[in-house]
Amino acid sequence: METVLKVDNVSKTFGTGEAMNRVLDHVSIEIQRGEFASLMGASGSGKSTLLYLCGGLDTDYEGDIYICGQKMTGMKESEMSALRLSKIGFIFQFYNLIQNLTVEDNILLPIKMAGKNVPNYQDKLEEILEITGLTEKRNHKPSQLSGGQQQRVSIARAVLSEPEILLADEPTGNLDSKSTTEIMELFKRINEEKGITFLQVTHSMETAEYGSRIIRLDSGKLVG
Repeated sequence: METVLKVDNVSKTFGTGEAMNRVLDHVSIEIQRGEFASLMGASGSGKSTLLYLCGGLDTDYEGDIYICGQKMTGMKESEMSALRLSKIGFIFQFYNLIQNLTVEDNILLPIKMAGKNVPNYQDKLEEILEITGLTEKRNHKPSQLSGGQQQRVSIARAVLSEPEILLADEPTGNLDSKSTTEIMELFKRINEEKGITFLQVTHSMETAEYGSRIIRLDSGKLVG
């Protein structure tokens, strides 16, 4: 199988001297194409830090990280931005939607920012609106949506350009039990139907078990 994400002997520290805190300690992980991996750990275990490194949102670390064989370590910012736009989708606990834009415009925003031809994505837009159950909400503003619906918008936005991997950081952390189940079922459907690789960070065993593999971190080290 093809390796989409490779983390090779990565360490991350904050602070210096006596105040130095090693958040990640020589972590190595490989995520294969089509996999749905769940990264679990208690608060402070380093799981969100690792996710941000994998997404190129933090570039200060030791070791190497590869996306689809491309070495991210040491990349210029312009190259990193291009890689994020073309290969990586992000879903966060907070939805990061533009409040004065409609659902449709929020979903299309990364396409426009990348300078791509929006009409070329019309069929994909209709498909992802249907998959996420947002067709009837396409002209609504985020303030008119529930938390679960807003997270669906952020998922549709991340999926529209069909990235190689979706990185999700506690994506159901702000949702009730019913919405959590709906979002996790949606992730599973997108993973299975579109073959998009997932790496989600969670502290919940219930949500972790939606994945095909659970990776555990404890105090910055892989366990189990």
